[in-house]
Amino acid sequence: IEVEGPRGKFSRNFKHLNLDFQLTADEENGKKKLKVDAWFGSRKTTASIHTALSHVSNLINGVTKGHRYKLRFVYVHFPINASITNSGTAIGIRNFLGEKKVWNLKKKN
Repeated sequence: IEVEGPRGKFSRNFKHLNLDFQLTADEENGKKKLKVDAWFGSRKTTASIHTALSHVSNLINGVTKGHRYKLRFVYVHFPINASITNSGTAIGIRNFLGEKKVWNLKKKN
């Protein structure tokens, strides 16, 4: 399944699931609908239908609204310090597992 929107294009492979996907247009208002069929399914097959629909919904949200990840540093014994360096293109991590070395992580483009 490929989903394309203003924020890009995502694709996901559902070949490992024994499901039939059909994209149809609604007769009343012309909106597109995704129909998922499973033939002679069990409870696990029904669960896989809901899982596949959730993945497709996440794909649609990703190409329309986008995703945002928030990370938090947690520690048990050694307090971790992090700072943004190189005018926002890298992160410096200090005291990771008690090390004296400073870990510099560059941002991907």
